[in-house]
Amino acid sequence: MRLTALLLSSALASPALAADPAAVLDTYADIAEAAYGDSLTTAQALQAAVAALVAAPSDATLQAARAAWVAARVPYQQTEVFRFGNPIVDDWEGRVNAWPLDEGLIDYVAAGTATNEENPQAGLNVIAHPTFTLSGRQIDATVLTPALIAKTLHEADGIEANVASGYHAIEFLLWGQDLNGTGPGAGARPHTDFLQGADCTGGSCDRRATYLVAATDLLVADLDYMAGQWAEGGAARAAVAADPEAGLMAILTGMGSLSYGEQAGERMKLGLMLNDPEEEHDCFSDNTHMSHFYDGLGIRNVYLGAYNRVDGSVVAGPSLSNLVAASDAGVDAQLRTELDASVGALQAIVTAAEGGMAYDQMLAPGNATGEALILAAVDALVTQTRSIERAVTALGLSKLKFEGSDSLDNPNAVFQ
Repeated sequence: MRLTALLLSSALASPALAADPAAVLDTYADIAEAAYGDSLTTAQALQAAVAALVAAPSDATLQAARAAWVAARVPYQQTEVFRFGNPIVDDWEGRVNAWPLDEGLIDYVAAGTATNEENPQAGLNVIAHPTFTLSGRQIDATVLTPALIAKTLHEADGIEANVASGYHAIEFLLWGQDLNGTGPGAGARPHTDFLQGADCTGGSCDRRATYLVAATDLLVADLDYMAGQWAEGGAARAAVAADPEAGLMAILTGMGSLSYGEQAGERMKLGLMLNDPEEEHDCFSDNTHMSHFYDGLGIRNVYLGAYNRVDGSVVAGPSLSNLVAASDAGVDAQLRTELDASVGALQAIVTAAEGGMAYDQMLAPGNATGEALILAAVDALVTQTRSIERAVTALGLSKLKFEGSDSLDNPNAVFQ
């Protein structure tokens, strides 16, 4: 982070840079291009690891594929701040990061866990059934392809819990269900679920391997599409550059909505209120602590105008912080302090998780330490959202409406 701090100090020292919204929007788009590019690169590494697993299933190749999945989450989670203010991203995001999911749509699950009164397909198990009925018509799924997953299975019948593609579908196939509740342990799918012939466990190992490959190929294709949207000539880059005021509002909308309704509310406070490990973001792998951290880091990245790439290089330039400081130095200083505080609170969750208390354990009733860690991060995210609103005012922009959450805005509704 030291190089980033030096670059930002240089940028903050230049009034000319601070006064140029177009330059700030260029930096924002450059960070998006780099982060989605890194997401693509790490997904391609996951693709190679999945191919190795399928070619020679073993505990070692399964663990390597899992490690590649975890690594792929690092840059992608830092892109989530681009979602809410940019329709191109928001309309696409569900293809790659939708959750929670009724995993019984895809593969076998433990007895009694494939039930959802609102989803008739919660126990469909496409991997075990080459043909099935969906929306009143017979589906031939003899060949599991990316197109079948994207066009037929994903959000089948318009039900959001029918998540058939993206990171979390792949996560489920690599880890299997986490049946430990709020106790220790993640999913424990054996590598033998991918073995061919008599040693296959779980049934339909050939189709499970094919589905995993197809879902990973689809993820790579989806990320390639979005990386292109932010490259020179891409539609997302052009959209934020077309109207500087609207572009700045897109940055602030993404920051505020991710901070408040999405992360503080839906991803953190809600699960704590319900004491429900099914509400954790990476529920099969117990990687939720890292996904939360990189979401928070992504918010800070776009405000400070700097992103650390997976290859160690830094993309940095004139920032929103520069603009806010030129209008109200106090608001900028307060927001930067609060962004550091939220990242610090999320880092405390990471430290605890790496020390043996996984995020789902933090959600357990009576776990005062876990509750305190999560609430500290929630409070920090809510606090910084108020300063994001002050930044909107300091820049003379129209008042923005950020995403909300019943867990924060109407807690009683959560239990109705």
